[in-house]
Amino acid sequence: MAEKSKILFIGGTGYIGKFLVEASALAGHPTFALVRQSTLSSPDKSHLIDKFKTLGVNFIIGDLYDAESLLSAVKQVDVVISTVGFPQLADQVKIIAAIKEAGHIKRFFPSEFGNDVDRVHAVEPAKSAFATKAKIRRAIEAEGIPYTYVSSNFFAGYFLPNLSQPGLKSPPRDKVVILGDGNPKAVFNKEEDIATYTIRAVEDPRTVNKILYIKPPANIISFNDLVSLWEKKIGKTLERVYVPEEDVLKQIQEAPLPLNVVLSIGHSVFVKGDHTNFEIEPSFGVEASELYPDVKYTTVDEYLDQFV
Repeated sequence: MAEKSKILFIGGTGYIGKFLVEASALAGHPTFALVRQSTLSSPDKSHLIDKFKTLGVNFIIGDLYDAESLLSAVKQVDVVISTVGFPQLADQVKIIAAIKEAGHIKRFFPSEFGNDVDRVHAVEPAKSAFATKAKIRRAIEAEGIPYTYVSSNFFAGYFLPNLSQPGLKSPPRDKVVILGDGNPKAVFNKEEDIATYTIRAVEDPRTVNKILYIKPPANIISFNDLVSLWEKKIGKTLERVYVPEEDVLKQIQEAPLPLNVVLSIGHSVFVKGDHTNFEIEPSFGVEASELYPDVKYTTVDEYLDQFV
């Protein structure tokens, strides 16, 4: 059997990054993480670093902002996966430059893991974040680097524990606020499943220069149906408060950071339907649960059981 691709993670100790690093190591890929010395010695990250060590992850000391260490890291691997956070999105041009100089990288996965940024109807501040990701896509394409863009839609761990009610720590049991009319369908995926599908795509020729959409059928659900599902589980009817689009837009303008970001993403998904208001064409995309039907993913229904 051919040796598995060596994968470098940049941003591997971040929110979604840690799931991907683990999935890579468990799938048998030689797994490398570019980390700062300060991260390795940080008490906040010690549990995660220990876990990575147990999994056999190789640490490369370096930094996105140190061209020499970045290039040296890229030269050691076959595939680069970036999961950098919002402040570093634009600086992925540095990764593109290192990949270009190294000249042998088989695939680059830039930091995406949300909406398909080429198919959104967002307002600020989400609009700018999406535009930055789109700009990175164009830069990758201009350099002719083989890529896969992972559109994993919503992280279940962000949006389901409180039914997308900002500020709540658990799902509501009396009243729920719904942006828009609650009918557009959104997609919620468990982080471990996003990681599993992404790592499966690394060596799959069907995902080269394509958007990998993670849209398993059981996880495509409208806000209204999500609330109904929760009501059924707790045996109680919630009061539904619908916020018309003009009021949502007003709230976004008046809200402080980071609430305005959360609301503007909510507007894109729940009001405009940006997870599901287009067809996936074979010319630009493939769907993960169709490519990998053997992956047993966690459904929204199953995910909500833990909160009952």
